[in-house]
Amino acid sequence: MKKTRVVYWNNMPSPYVVERFNALVRRGNIELEAWFNVEREPDRSWKVDAATWLFKARYIPQRTVFGVPLHLPLAELREVQPDVLVSLYYEPAFALGSTAARTWASRITYRVLPNYDTWSERTWWRELSKHFLFRAIDGAKVPGPDGAALAQKYGLPADRIHAVTQSINVAHYQRARQLSPQSREERRTQLGLKGCVFVYVGRLWSGKGLDYLLEAYRTLSTKRDDISLLLVGDGQDDARYHAEARDLPGVVFTGFIQGDELPEYYALSDVMVFPTLGDPHGLVVEEAMAAGLPVICTQSAGDIQTRLPENQAGYIVPPADAVTLAARMEQLAADPALRAQFAAQTLSIVAAQDHDAYARDFEAFIDQIQSTPTRRTFASYTARALSGMLRLGISQSTWESAPYVQPMADYASS
Repeated sequence: MKKTRVVYWNNMPSPYVVERFNALVRRGNIELEAWFNVEREPDRSWKVDAATWLFKARYIPQRTVFGVPLHLPLAELREVQPDVLVSLYYEPAFALGSTAARTWASRITYRVLPNYDTWSERTWWRELSKHFLFRAIDGAKVPGPDGAALAQKYGLPADRIHAVTQSINVAHYQRARQLSPQSREERRTQLGLKGCVFVYVGRLWSGKGLDYLLEAYRTLSTKRDDISLLLVGDGQDDARYHAEARDLPGVVFTGFIQGDELPEYYALSDVMVFPTLGDPHGLVVEEAMAAGLPVICTQSAGDIQTRLPENQAGYIVPPADAVTLAARMEQLAADPALRAQFAAQTLSIVAAQDHDAYARDFEAFIDQIQSTPTRRTFASYTARALSGMLRLGISQSTWESAPYVQPMADYASS
């Protein structure tokens, strides 16, 4: 039986994306091709190693469209003609590309994550365009109820919205539980860590709420001298946070740590703190729980109410509230038994969120999209008309399809 041709168009090959796509290819039930706009965005430091990819992939080059340079995959759409296109939507290239895809793709779908005003600039024309785009597409994949609510807000019916697990490599982060007490203490001493170690993993950027984390830690450090704060990552506000923490005892910056080394840093810690002001998801929460850490997270991480059971594996606090954050940190710092109680629950919460679960959910999503009629709305008919105009108005004879990142022989043998 012919496999469904799926093109997944993303902004860049993050480690999560690569591992999930590899899991899909290993199952062998769909014909997957990945398109990326760039190898790595400027504020990201992770390794990108295409030799580990099991899937076909291309980087979409910038092409000038009506005088504007955009990563627009018209030549690739014409060549592949996918059964299902899964795309982002929040940048002009994705909006225009998914509209143009009406000429070549049988079904158009979006990946929809929650968003927050603290991270997103809302304008009337952006909001209007989303209402048009979501009324034209055939479906969406979401991680949970917050993403589903967003898709429905912009006009996608509930029966066209499908939940797909936001997965991590659970077994990889479980390795943190295997570090011997002696090795753990030696490594903590080398880094200058002591007592209850709070860890943050992510970008060093104000949008992640680090100003409030440092304020809360400062308050707590005036009451206790048996705490430390481990900040794992880099980012645009790196220098400012180094300066602000200069007089704080027990604050340790590691710089960016690649994913294969992260379990060690979770192993050295006692509590994960994720003070974000508006994260679409924040998979470090699941990573930390797989590693055996209780978590303190703000309400501004996507679907956090369903991901972090309150008073079972940690606490959910309001964003931008250093007072409440400090109180929860103090509660856990003062009570090792409570930390152990929470830690005992964490693995059961995330055990089923591995990449195989993602692959199964994704295949079910594709099957459901294929079995649902294409959208018949005023917006969908308008999108088809615009797609035809784009096809006629842009000379494609000057555009060649982007080459694959890996030779087809390598892909076939993987």
